[in-house]
Amino acid sequence: MAHRNKPDQNFIDEINKCITVLQNGGIILYPTDTVWGIGCDATNEDAVKKIYQLKKRVNTKTMICLVANDFMLEKHVEKVPEVAFDIIDIADKPTTIVYDNPKNVAQNLIAKDNSLAIRVATDKFCQYLISKFKKPIVSTSANLSGEPTAKSFKEISSDILKGVDYAVNLQRNIQKVTPSSIIKLSNDGKVKVIRK
Repeated sequence: MAHRNKPDQNFIDEINKCITVLQNGGIILYPTDTVWGIGCDATNEDAVKKIYQLKKRVNTKTMICLVANDFMLEKHVEKVPEVAFDIIDIADKPTTIVYDNPKNVAQNLIAKDNSLAIRVATDKFCQYLISKFKKPIVSTSANLSGEPTAKSFKEISSDILKGVDYAVNLQRNIQKVTPSSIIKLSNDGKVKVIRK
């Protein structure tokens, strides 16, 4: 049996395939710490545009960005409020935080009010992938805009499957039903729960 902490070859191969696609500005379909997600390099405006087109989603609807750790988070937000780290530490489920003044990301990911939803990934696959890619990755649910979120790989529509450059071949049988909590932290210290 593989050593518990060392990922197996299949896991590493999947990560490497994703990285090749991401580096080439492509989009991937991958299991996140919440539901199956469509992702791309969060610093590549053209790649972000491809996701909006695939989901038939207007650019004004913002998407979530995943980072591997607190250090990466600080590279993409002007100033991370102290309370954010407390929330991340005590959260008992994946928690996305909307921050003011994001930086070093694709312009078309940033909301009109100059904010961006970012989550520090808790899932092993996402953490490895993002750490190795060294850049944040977009995460948006694998469904067309207005359609229900797919709870498992087999519920993902053929339009989405055909539209991505690569679909990860891991965790396909696992039901993933819980979207993350979303909390908005404004620089003036206001905290607002958007989705519990």
